[in-house]
Amino acid sequence: MMAVERKFIEDSILRFRIAEFMKEQLERAGFSNLTIQKTPLLTLINAEVTNPGKVIGRKGRTINEITDKLKTEFHLENPKINIAVVSKPDLEPQVVARRLVKLIEMGKNPRRMMHSMVKSIMDAGAVGCEIVVGGKLAAKGGRAKSFRTIAGYLPKSGEPARWVKEAKMTAYPKPGAIGVQVRIAPPDVQFPDKKAEVELPAVIRASEKFVDVDSSVSHATVSAPVAEAVVLEKAESEGHVAAGDDAAAKKAAKPKKEKKQTSKKGE
Repeated sequence: MMAVERKFIEDSILRFRIAEFMKEQLERAGFSNLTIQKTPLLTLINAEVTNPGKVIGRKGRTINEITDKLKTEFHLENPKINIAVVSKPDLEPQVVARRLVKLIEMGKNPRRMMHSMVKSIMDAGAVGCEIVVGGKLAAKGGRAKSFRTIAGYLPKSGEPARWVKEAKMTAYPKPGAIGVQVRIAPPDVQFPDKKAEVELPAVIRASEKFVDVDSSVSHATVSAPVAEAVVLEKAESEGHVAAGDDAAAKKAAKPKKEKKQTSKKGE
């Protein structure tokens, strides 16, 4: 192997190691994106986070510690870190995936959270998005399964697929590991084969978003008609109700009434 080719490979490996190190250091600050520019005078690292205060620290102590680690561990002569605030967190797959991972580890319902986040992403102006969750979603000892929620227009092959942002993370609740994949088509991308707007499904349109002050993450609530639609969808997927059978579907979705116990006289 020639010396020039070896140099390109070493630079690529160094950039990857720096990126992984910065992701680990900036995870608590809501890491979103990272770019590295190497010049003869310095190495410029541009990071986008949702909470820049946690990166800078008191009197710049935290960011100075990260800079010192970059000098000692990666032998960078003059590293400089620029911190930028994410303007629209709902359009960043890394932020959305981390938010969903926290909710799953808190024990929230994954499907409801997925519907709420897809609605938030589309309301932020995204062309399309997809969230896939797979793993031990049932109780301990249950079989692994996967859920997928998709909305809008999202290419998966060809040159347009390179413009889609993607992030993968893993949640670790008590039943077992759960993988989370988020793919978002940004609003500023023009796809050549996109012709018409795609309407959101009823379950996603009816999901409501509210913010928990303690955890600063999104939760979802689903109205009664949509909750009934979810029950029907689950019944059809399990094979209890045939698709298109309205009478059987309404019977499956209708909650069972508890029988009242009456006591006889003299007992």
